[in-house]
Amino acid sequence: MSKIAFLGLGRMGEAMATNLLKAGHALTVYNRTPEKADALKQQGARVATSPAEAVREAEFVFSMVTDDHALTELTTGPDGILSDLPANAIHASCSTVAPETNRQLAAQHATHGSYLVAVPVFGKPDAAAAAKLWLAVAGPAEARERIKPILAALGQGTQDFGDDPGAANVVKLCGNFMLGAAIEAMAEAFTLGQKSGIPRQQMYEFFTSTLFNSPVYKGYGKLIAEEHYQPVGAPPSIIRKDLKLMLNEGRERVVPLPFANIIFDRLSATMARNDENIDWASFAQRVSDDAGVDNYK
Repeated sequence: MSKIAFLGLGRMGEAMATNLLKAGHALTVYNRTPEKADALKQQGARVATSPAEAVREAEFVFSMVTDDHALTELTTGPDGILSDLPANAIHASCSTVAPETNRQLAAQHATHGSYLVAVPVFGKPDAAAAAKLWLAVAGPAEARERIKPILAALGQGTQDFGDDPGAANVVKLCGNFMLGAAIEAMAEAFTLGQKSGIPRQQMYEFFTSTLFNSPVYKGYGKLIAEEHYQPVGAPPSIIRKDLKLMLNEGRERVVPLPFANIIFDRLSATMARNDENIDWASFAQRVSDDAGVDNYK
């Protein structure tokens, strides 16, 4: 049993924290909105009033927050993680942030005598609840090895991307872009089929049982075929933020990313409609809009 702190209890964070608790670890949790910790408290977690208090005795710290600013503030701000984190403790940074953000925070951890390991995850909240996430891991070799048994409680597999903590975040940004590209491709294909007299559902069933028989095409394809984008895995604003990070990385590395720009623009148009209480894959409806298809739900 390890002493673990979990900071950030949105739908993903709460599900991941619950699985750590189920695995028998001593868990302390913190969330800026305290009420979100109630369910975990009832299951035996201790609730802290600040990040510093939460990590005071921790061997491992997990953070799952919205963006780079939130992670930086949580780590280095007043009453942040580095205020009271014990030496040799490991901070598993699970948020989708810029690669450089985790590199900079890893350097501050090293100065402090602790470690940061980037552990961005792939999967929706239901996959997190079922401990079926896929995890990308990068950071100091010693810390990666020590945290490996803890990560087993969270997902169905991990992939090691080496010593550079930014590497795992590059993988995460690329993965989210690839999901977006698949959504755009299916939306265009299903819409063309529909306007040619072929039902969207028939297109979906054929492709996902033959050439594209995979979880991504089956899961997101069902939403696109039915044009029903509930429940919300992630809202458009969150993934738009990720695509912006992807485009920034492309500029930094001098890599043209024309498809990423298309997806970013689709998400921007979706946000402009104030469609937040809907899954981010709903940007596929913009394809229907452009094609004059007005029977979507």
